Amino acid sequence: MGYLSLAVYVEKAIEKMILEALLCCFGFEYGCSLPLENVAKESKFQTMIEYLPGEIIQTIMFRLPVKCLIKCTSVCKSWKSIIKNTSFVRAHLSHNVNNRDGAHLLLLHSGCCGTSHPIKEEVYSLHYDNRVFEEYCKIDFHILRVALGMGEQNFRVVDICHWLVCLADNSIAKTSKYMLWNLSIRKALMLPSSGLTYITHGHFEESIGFGFDVVTSDYKVVRLVTVDGRETLAEVYSLVRDSWRSLGSVKPSCQIYGTQPSAFCNGAIHWVVKRWTNGAFYYFILTFDVGSELFREITMPESTKYPLLWESRVSVSGDGNSLALLSTYRRYTGNDYLVDLWVMKDYCVQESWTKMITLGPQRDIPKTLTFGKSGVAFLLVGDYFQKNRLVLLDMVSRRIRKIENVGYEYCNSIHCYEESRNLVLLGTDNTVSY
Repeated sequence: MGYLSLAVYVEKAIEKMILEALLCCFGFEYGCSLPLENVAKESKFQTMIEYLPGEIIQTIMFRLPVKCLIKCTSVCKSWKSIIKNTSFVRAHLSHNVNNRDGAHLLLLHSGCCGTSHPIKEEVYSLHYDNRVFEEYCKIDFHILRVALGMGEQNFRVVDICHWLVCLADNSIAKTSKYMLWNLSIRKALMLPSSGLTYITHGHFEESIGFGFDVVTSDYKVVRLVTVDGRETLAEVYSLVRDSWRSLGSVKPSCQIYGTQPSAFCNGAIHWVVKRWTNGAFYYFILTFDVGSELFREITMPESTKYPLLWESRVSVSGDGNSLALLSTYRRYTGNDYLVDLWVMKDYCVQESWTKMITLGPQRDIPKTLTFGKSGVAFLLVGDYFQKNRLVLLDMVSRRIRKIENVGYEYCNSIHCYEESRNLVLLGTDNTVSY
């Protein structure tokens, strides 16, 4: 063991010993639910803690798992006050934002279809990121639904960013309801009403993006709204401010079509959009820098400008640092589709677009693309009339196989997720626990 790794090991061991000693001195067990039996015990513990400098306690807490921190809020009032303080939550997030030592998982949104409703039973589950796709756990979304009073309303996953999940309502009535969800602390926040609605602007198409500003430690939700197939407007929600703000008309000018997925990469949110130019639609990637809140344009690979392009969708590469593009198109003859997978090796460098693989010809249309950590990619495939099926694509052998152990007939989305090191929403007002 090298000197540095030995020093880290010793440091962590000391921190655990300090915390364990503090707890055990007063009859608590490290990692337990930490019940307080009486006021006298809490008072004695409080007195003991006062002898420790606050910066030492905070340094130790920064390194503790989220589940342990949640249990620590039951130890004494001072610890609860420290952990639930907004400044501590943001500092804890900044301290752990580059820590990726949690288990790599996949969040699957699936369900069973009914005869009179698109989805009869909505299910969220976590799975291991491997070729077997074993289930890690199911999530009590039904309990959250009841707690929020959502009734039969269905949601879709917009994206997952730094352990926080963003959901949007999946209603064709465009009720524009959005939620931020922290699975590890079992809390959710319904966002306030936005300013762009059917009542204010009439018929529109919308697409949602979700990202994180590392400078301000702020989560942001971005709405793109194309009104009557003409102008596209934008607004942004800030978790720090807990409010929406209009960004006005999007420049460069563009239109969104359908519920386009977005991808957060290199500090920016990305969508595939289109613009009417010289008598035809020109497709490109629109980016939104979460920090500066500015839009810009990225050109798609030249060979994606097929006359019979069906659709293109953005994603993020397996290392999380590169932009990926899935383009589905048809030949001049026949009804089968071809699918090209591209990766931009150097961000914003047009010449760095690299075609990784071509699939087909095939009847199925890929709906989403998620890269795993083990050299595989997960695709949701199906045509317009079919229920989506989850398949695994081996990037080396280029073989596709259906994943059989999902357990549900309808798969709506799949996203990468890591065991959380995030306390966000813990001290936030108007959250719902479940």
